[in-house]
Amino acid sequence: MLTESATASRLSEIQEIVRLSSRLLPRGAGSKTAMQAAQADVTLLEAAALSGMLEYQPQEFTFTALAGTPLADIERRLRENGQYLPFDPPLVARGATLGGTVAAGLSGPGRYRYGGVRDFILGVKFVDGGGELVRAGGKVVKNAAGFDLPKLMVGSLGGFGLLVELTFKVFPLLPAFATLRFDYASLEEALHAVTRLGRLPLEIMALELERHPGGAALYVRLGGIPEGFAPRLDRLRRMLGGGGKTPLEGQAELEFWNAQREFAWLDAACALVKVAITPRNVPALDERLAVHGAVRRYSAGANLAWVAWPGALGTLDQILNELGLPALVVLGPAGHARLGRQVGVAFEARVRQALDPAGKWLVL
Repeated sequence: MLTESATASRLSEIQEIVRLSSRLLPRGAGSKTAMQAAQADVTLLEAAALSGMLEYQPQEFTFTALAGTPLADIERRLRENGQYLPFDPPLVARGATLGGTVAAGLSGPGRYRYGGVRDFILGVKFVDGGGELVRAGGKVVKNAAGFDLPKLMVGSLGGFGLLVELTFKVFPLLPAFATLRFDYASLEEALHAVTRLGRLPLEIMALELERHPGGAALYVRLGGIPEGFAPRLDRLRRMLGGGGKTPLEGQAELEFWNAQREFAWLDAACALVKVAITPRNVPALDERLAVHGAVRRYSAGANLAWVAWPGALGTLDQILNELGLPALVVLGPAGHARLGRQVGVAFEARVRQALDPAGKWLVL
């Protein structure tokens, strides 16, 4: 962790680099390979050195950390106080940082119950296109209403500025979890179960659908007091018409979900692509992906697809455009971050004009 004076010195250096450079791209730990610069004339601003938790108030359920702080360090500190980030930030084992997670807008399986990274960020400090430090938001959960710059930074891919400091709210860590697997002969049956679960008054922590040639597997995660799991699991089985294998619990259950957020199923030769979807358009996407041999997982109640794409990204881009779906390449060739039909482009351009009128920050 940098000392306060060392942090201030590094920030001054960064501000000067921004003022003197014409093309810039922030870089954290490099855990998301597709979000790196492919152009030779781009200056990479390394944020990894800006690391450390600046303020943590367990009783207030908030913390403030420098953007280059590894998520692994943050999670370790939170666990010491029985707290965690419920949106399950992914790629922790790869060294993902807090700032990189915000810039990429990535959340894991826990977003189904509690929402994504956008729902937990409270405040930011960043360097804009003029080299000025900008602070927005606050350090408490009760924040003033207004133009919400912290949330605008989520998924910005560094296009609005270099994140320096972030404030988040956290939740108490639940005492235990249990997961049931339900197998279906077809994707349609599995999606019907997903839709039904979404309409029922159940406190489901995560709802993930794994596609395979013989059908689909649905994983339903519950959290709470261990003594209360048995009746809840029985109720879940009855609601889905029976089935459901012996529940995963304890360390095996934790390891299963850690493997999901770390994409342990991903072949190293494939690109990892996040596609925004709804349960209604899953079948059309799934059919097109299957033709190309892509492995796929449908997360957050089938409102998000994780795709292991084995071929040229141009082919996937064409498929997504035809289906009207936006996507983000997380792991893959540098400089190919956005695919498909992008939404909110005009609004992003207006924000960029306000924060970076000279157009210094690279748009991926």
